[in-house]
Amino acid sequence: MDGTTSPEPGPGDEPVGTLRAPRWPRVVVVVVGVLAALVFGVTTASVEGNLGPHQARYDVTTDSTVTLDLGPLGTLEIDSPLPLTLGVRVTVQEIPESFTQLDRPTTLQALNGDLQGYLQLFSAPQATVQNVARELVVDVAGRTVGALAVLVAAWWLGRLALGAARRRELVAVIAPHRRAITAGGLVVVVGATVLTSSVGERDRPSEAQPASAVFDDTPLEGARVTGRLGGVIDTYGGQVVAAYRANEQFYATAKRSLDEAWDARDDLDQELADLRPTESPSPTGTPTPEPVEPVVLVLVSDLHCNVGMAPLVRDTVRRVGADLVLDAGDTTMNGTTVEQYCVTTFARSIPKSVELVTSPGNHDSSETSATYAKAGATVLGGKVVEVDGLRILGDSDPNETRVGSGTSSAGRESASDEGKRLADVACDDEDGVDLLLIHTPSVGQAALDSGCVPAQMSGHLHQRIGPLVVGGGVRYISASTAGATLGEPTIGPLHGVAEMTVLRWDPQERRFLDYQIVQVRPDTSVSVSPRLQWPDVFPSGPRLPTSGVSPSPV
Repeated sequence: MDGTTSPEPGPGDEPVGTLRAPRWPRVVVVVVGVLAALVFGVTTASVEGNLGPHQARYDVTTDSTVTLDLGPLGTLEIDSPLPLTLGVRVTVQEIPESFTQLDRPTTLQALNGDLQGYLQLFSAPQATVQNVARELVVDVAGRTVGALAVLVAAWWLGRLALGAARRRELVAVIAPHRRAITAGGLVVVVGATVLTSSVGERDRPSEAQPASAVFDDTPLEGARVTGRLGGVIDTYGGQVVAAYRANEQFYATAKRSLDEAWDARDDLDQELADLRPTESPSPTGTPTPEPVEPVVLVLVSDLHCNVGMAPLVRDTVRRVGADLVLDAGDTTMNGTTVEQYCVTTFARSIPKSVELVTSPGNHDSSETSATYAKAGATVLGGKVVEVDGLRILGDSDPNETRVGSGTSSAGRESASDEGKRLADVACDDEDGVDLLLIHTPSVGQAALDSGCVPAQMSGHLHQRIGPLVVGGGVRYISASTAGATLGEPTIGPLHGVAEMTVLRWDPQERRFLDYQIVQVRPDTSVSVSPRLQWPDVFPSGPRLPTSGVSPSPV
């Protein structure tokens, strides 16, 4: 009309003036593509993790069954709680083939060293489930995005190959049948991805196999056992379940005792408060300033994977209204991958509103620290961190202890070198350090001697020492929160007294006010001490010598 010419249509463009192709084919393709990618991502997801004392691989299946595959020993199967016929196959990767040549007693003896690991799993299965679920979600997302990218690329290549004219012809042909084609496409895509995720005989549940009575009234109730494992589970499984039940009963009783001890302490404190005389008004008539609310801390140490104590730690934190939890290290026993769920269990037992700070011990590892950090804890690494106004310095222990190989240096830095470095950091910090949190007490000696840290807290020795004025500060060594005793396992009912310490810190005067000792005993009784005064850094009278406590590998 205006004399201008329209551009020539390209090879993939629609001619000018023609009707636009209907949108429904695109919508159908998008829906089918997204669903196909998601189903593919879910049904092919696989991650490496741990199961009790073992490394394991977790594969999503579609047989409505959770299957524990122990290789030559057989399988343990239980109905899956997942929807849409989804299940999980857990393949334990370190059951040796040589077990097929062993009789039942020898097999039991070979596996018996794993009893404590299975007890940990039974005591806190949520941590293992949450860890695996998180990793599976990440794997599902990655696989889904990858599959979707492939489908999108195929879609656009197909469009270019067909051209606009050919696409319109195909749409006109299939338009009358679009509902049937859509439904059929969904069935084919979903069916194909589901079938390819689990087609082997090994992935089908053994419905004819009767449930094992060993697991009645446990999280594995209804489990079916196949293969050689069926000949072992009655004895070995009975040991695990018996230990699990004893463990559950012990800590349930201890938890009730903890509640009763705190109730008794609160009642006594209230009676003492009622007996105190009320404060008289100021003679000048000026109002007395309101006291500053102290920061409340709970100190734990040397947990050594005793996840049974996690609920008691949580209850104490809630009961005292703690703002901060300090973990002085040795959260695990060997710093291995299979102990990740111990770290996760402790971290998630702390309420989300409460900060958690840890100084890794000689039984921990870089992997332990990474797991703790992923769970939300602040892992000290040689720099000052400020939490709730409290400025805390600390670092990983300079040594590492591994069961069977003893204690050795964790890096190039000796304990003496680390101690001097921490002292330098404390003295060079312009805003000052309120607390040195370390694992081995002697590492903090140089900092105490320097007078640059008013308080040091640690663990490692499995016995409480202090608080004592040492050098220019106060040293406090926490006993084991797992009740660790030489030569006794830390998993299961306590063999020694487990301790936690509740402290209050004045943010205005920047000093600790007092502390309370919470003790859980092997007979399930619990005591809560009154608030005891924290020593002044410069008390009247003679100063104590500055010699530190000699370290000893634990």
